[in-house]
Amino acid sequence: MQTLKLSASTSQLVVIDIQPKLCGVMDADSVQSVINNTALLLQAAKLCEVPVIATEQYPQGLGETSPEIKLHLDPVQPIAKTAFSACDEPKFNQHLYRDRPQVVITGMEAHICVLQTALDLLAAGKQVFIVEDAIISRKENNRANAVARMRQAGCIITNTESVLFEHLRNAQHPAFKTISKLIR
Repeated sequence: MQTLKLSASTSQLVVIDIQPKLCGVMDADSVQSVINNTALLLQAAKLCEVPVIATEQYPQGLGETSPEIKLHLDPVQPIAKTAFSACDEPKFNQHLYRDRPQVVITGMEAHICVLQTALDLLAAGKQVFIVEDAIISRKENNRANAVARMRQAGCIITNTESVLFEHLRNAQHPAFKTISKLIR
């Protein structure tokens, strides 16, 4: 039986296609919020020893991962893809941890690459957590529809702070003070 709560020891973080040319067609305030929340999740993942996988959709045309995100990826190298679902890229599947059944997803666009990846991960038997305040689409109604579809398909819809504190579990975690300072 799957647990409804995340665990740092059984989860992995997937950052999908946060690239400058995609960011440039999004609402500026909303995209900055997604970037900030994803950066928080990446910093906490490092502190809590949660593995990270990042993707880039057609980087030759859309550019590499945004610098604010890339800063927190080291040593992770983003995986280039042309498929909308990251699961259709063999390198992505090679980097997925078999012994970590929980996958936390952030990125863009919610109704295309995030949605298709989430649905494929569910079909592969993973428990998928969508960080609602760390995903975006060009149009809000597309993002809302994607969230509804993912929820209906069985994804757990969550938020940045919930992920952070579920990974910590309690205030005795060695990273608690550092992560608490990040969200102030």
